[in-house]
Amino acid sequence: MSEERELLRDTVAALVDRHANSTAVRQAMESERGYDESLWKVLCEQVGAAALVVPEDMGGAGGELADAAVVLEELGKGLVPTPLLGTTLAELALLASDEPDAEALERLAEGSAIGTVVFDAGYVLNGAVADVVVGADGETLTRWTDFTSTSVATMDPTRPLARVEAKSTSKIGADPGLADTAAILLAAEQIGAASKCLDLTVEYTKNRVQFGRPIGSFQALKHRMADMYVAVQSARAVVDDAVAEPSPTSAALARVAASEAFSKVAAEAIQMHGGIAITWEHDIQLYFKRAHGSAQLFGPPREHLRRLESEVL
Repeated sequence: MSEERELLRDTVAALVDRHANSTAVRQAMESERGYDESLWKVLCEQVGAAALVVPEDMGGAGGELADAAVVLEELGKGLVPTPLLGTTLAELALLASDEPDAEALERLAEGSAIGTVVFDAGYVLNGAVADVVVGADGETLTRWTDFTSTSVATMDPTRPLARVEAKSTSKIGADPGLADTAAILLAAEQIGAASKCLDLTVEYTKNRVQFGRPIGSFQALKHRMADMYVAVQSARAVVDDAVAEPSPTSAALARVAASEAFSKVAAEAIQMHGGIAITWEHDIQLYFKRAHGSAQLFGPPREHLRRLESEVL
């Protein structure tokens, strides 16, 4: 990883530590817009998080997909509710047009507008607060110029979703494979959350005493945590490859690997934390819900497995 990208990671991590602790995350997920507007402003103004994939001549930072992936991974560690993923995808959709909407891109890049891409109209990222909505069906991108949205109840309270219905649309260009890009970025976020979930579990087993010793000292739990570590690191390698060389195959591999690793780690974390894990007051239940909610977003793992099977059969 480049020095500049490491600095970006450290900057976002510091902001998360300072502004997005457990209490702040819970307040954000229960707010009217579903995210902390003050933190979003800081991320956009101080980090340029929403401007990373937008060219400099359109008000952006002229970065790469890997830059957005780094930020999403750090936000994923804290389950921080932000509209970054949807906004980044909307920017990439607009940039795929022969004549990109420069004004909309500038507003998205500065964070004054929220964007999203519709892959499934029933479950749209930040659909209830989006200003710029683009539909993607694998072949064509359409700008939804007039639409209605209704918030939907979900398993994961840290991920606001909505049902969005188009009233008026206009074609803006061919779909460059936006679903694959979405899969890669989501996988990066999943890896961040999985790694933090593992860290919290290791820390808990060091402090939880049973039979006069920390439970983390028991051989059986050591083995289980080692398996969790291997699952996260193996999936991280797959996701890193997809970020570096995006393709339909690498995107599918990343989504399957990240979903399986996060689900495994979250399930083990619930077991190792015991009864406290399923109480509302403890954060592990939020990671468990994020793991299962994210696994179904943009298509469940079985759909990505079918795509991979078609390439080898």
